[in-house]
Parts: sequence; C-alpha cells; structure tokens
Amino acid sequence: MTLEIFGFRALWSPFFLITILIVGILFFVAATVYRERLSNKSEKLTKTQAALFITVLVLLYIIKGSPIDLLGHIMFSVHMTQMAILYLVIPPLLIVAVPNWIWRSILSIRIIKSVFQFVTKPLIALIVFNGTFSFYHIPIIFDAVKTDMFLHALYTILLFFTAIFMWWPIINKLEEYQGFYGIKRIGYIFGNGILLTPACALIIFAEAPMYSTFSNPTQWLTAMELCVPASTLSGLNITGPEVFNTMPLLEDQKTGGIIMKIIQEIVYGVVLAHIFFQWSRQENVHAVDEIPAELQTSEIKPVQ
Repeated sequence: MTLEIFGFRALWSPFFLITILIVGILFFVAATVYRERLSNKSEKLTKTQAALFITVLVLLYIIKGSPIDLLGHIMFSVHMTQMAILYLVIPPLLIVAVPNWIWRSILSIRIIKSVFQFVTKPLIALIVFNGTFSFYHIPIIFDAVKTDMFLHALYTILLFFTAIFMWWPIINKLEEYQGFYGIKRIGYIFGNGILLTPACALIIFAEAPMYSTFSNPTQWLTAMELCVPASTLSGLNITGPEVFNTMPLLEDQKTGGIIMKIIQEIVYGVVLAHIFFQWSRQENVHAVDEIPAELQTSEIKPVQ
C-alpha cells in the first residue's frame, strides 16, 4: 500500500505551500522594495541572505508540507528527522538570513525586546529549549500532543521559538547582543549537546515501543487526522502504521533516536568549528594589536 491513498491534499499540503509563498514574497518585498520606507538605517539584502531565506522556506515545505510530513506520522525515525531539521538546522539559518535592520525593527517593540532579552540569556535559553524538547518526548505528553490539532500546532510553534532563543546568543550578528564570546560559546555548545542526550538515550535504549500514536492503531488513526482529512481516513481500511512501515516498531524508534543524535552532533560540530576558528582569528588580531606600533613597522636588521 502506498501513500497516494491519502490523497493530494495530505501529500502536498497546498494551503501550507501557499502560506510559504506568501511569507517569501512579503519578506523579499519588505527587504528590497520597501526597506528604505520601513527603516532609514536599512542595509541591502545580500545574495547570501536571500539564498539562506529561500533555503529556509524550501526546508520548511519539505519537512512540513511534502509527503515527508505524512511519513513522519507513520515512521518515528522520519518524525525525529523532521524534529532535527526543524529545530537544529532551520533556526540558525533563519537568524542569519534575516537582515539586522529587520531584527532591530522587531526588537524595537518594547514587550518583544523585554521578553527577548530575558529568554535569550545563555543559561535560560539553553535550559528552556532542551527542557521543552525533552518534556515533549515524555510518552504521555507526546501522545496527547500528536492527537490534538491545537496542542500540536501550539507545541510546534513553542519549540521553534525556543530553538531560535537557544541559537540566538551564538548566531546573531547584532552588535548590541554580542556579549558572549570565545570559550563561553564553546561551552554553550557542549552544554546543549549534554542536555539533549538524555531524551535521545531514553528513546534509543527503550526496551519496548514508547508511543501509542505509533503503536496503537486507534490512536495512530487519530494522530493521522492532523494531516489527513477525516473523510479520507474513514473510507480506508488500514490496521496501523505497519501497513506502510516494514521496520519493526522498536527498531524504528531506536533509529529515530540515533538519527536525532547524529544530526545534532553534525550541526553542533559545524557550529563549534566555526566558533573555534572565529575565536582563534580574533585572538590573533588582539595579539597583533598589543604589539607596539614601532615594533610592527620597524625593520629587522641582520646581525653584523
């Protein structure tokens, strides 16, 4: 049995695609045509920022609007791949893609600035994201969220914002938010890796399937209603996700935890390398600046 039985709407999410296109159009119009009207201190949108923003939109549609989203309700391993990309890959790309003047315009709103300054404090941001992510994977919470449209949308948005808060201290380019340098940033990345490990370990080393929305046919069908119209599901004779997934449930669950951990290690490793080399360059510049000017410009004469 193939995924085509769920219909075009469930497979390709046309309304979500339209939303993505509208967001993209509004962003590029604001960042190019109307940028001088919106801010007299705006800078031109760079090719890198434009490419990154398009990448963000494409990734969003692939993981939340394409058949991968439907498959994520059938295979736990695909679901965890979605989680990893949505919360570990997209947020840092988005932070860099949005021009500084737009971030400043958003943060100029008093209530947003107050909240942002508090939740992006490194220790708070680190605990809030990893705590929210780990809390989500408690079986009773996971199953409740996966079977309720409102809770699912609310928790997805909440996790996405906490991911932005978590990435902000080390990714943002605003000078007024640059109070976190060097070894502290490296420690921050290591801290994130450590705090995310228990949730992944719980999933990887579980001795039985943990989530009813992937193992119980009744709850699975309820969870499927989040992406498939109920009228379509009622006309299908499906016993459970095993109809589409040949991998045993426990193996699928373990694979999901491993995928999440691998993607996390890759992303954090890339960011860690970038931070380390940036820190090294800054230290070299500071070392040169500390050398007296006469020594920097004087010629070294050979010994006679």
